[in-house]
Amino acid sequence: MNKLLYVIVALVALAAGLLGFYKSFYLAKPDHALYYQQARVITPFQLTDHQGNTFANQQLLGKWSWVFFGYTSCPDVCPITLQELNFIYDELTVIADNQVLLVSVDPQRDSQEKLAKYIAYFNREFKALRGDHGALYPFARNMGLMYAITDNESDNSDAEYLVDHSASIVLINPTGKIAAIFKPDQEIGQVPSIDGTKLISDFEKIVRLHN
Repeated sequence: MNKLLYVIVALVALAAGLLGFYKSFYLAKPDHALYYQQARVITPFQLTDHQGNTFANQQLLGKWSWVFFGYTSCPDVCPITLQELNFIYDELTVIADNQVLLVSVDPQRDSQEKLAKYIAYFNREFKALRGDHGALYPFARNMGLMYAITDNESDNSDAEYLVDHSASIVLINPTGKIAAIFKPDQEIGQVPSIDGTKLISDFEKIVRLHN
């Protein structure tokens, strides 16, 4: 009986080793994304979505999540990125169940109502998240992203100021860990932008590596 148990354990170990070897050498690695072979843990966080619901680590489980930092008054990067994600969303959904999350870095001006109207303009399935800076700053650091108010932020929600923020997109896997970061293409004199074709290609590879 003990010999049989040893044989079974050995076969299981061999199968696991062969699977790891297959993933390492035969499954294509992403060509463009910064891919983490060991997915990064996301520390506990709590934000609110554009419908007023709590959005925390639990809401990242069971599907792939695309996290993008932006704000409704953004003049260029945000609308361009959200438009591109909308164009390729159906193709991403064919590959795997996923959700697009815009995290507002301008809580003073981006009310729940304003975010709801803004995100629905691009795609009604997308979600917009908000929180105060006390919640946003640690979340941004954890994501490997950044943002900064370029001028003095006013208590007036109609005040005009810009917010510098990362144009990258973070991909979170269905276990709620960071799988990859997609950086935008940058050309002199052009707005940084995500290439949808590259994103789709790498997403398919990352999903295969995860499964």
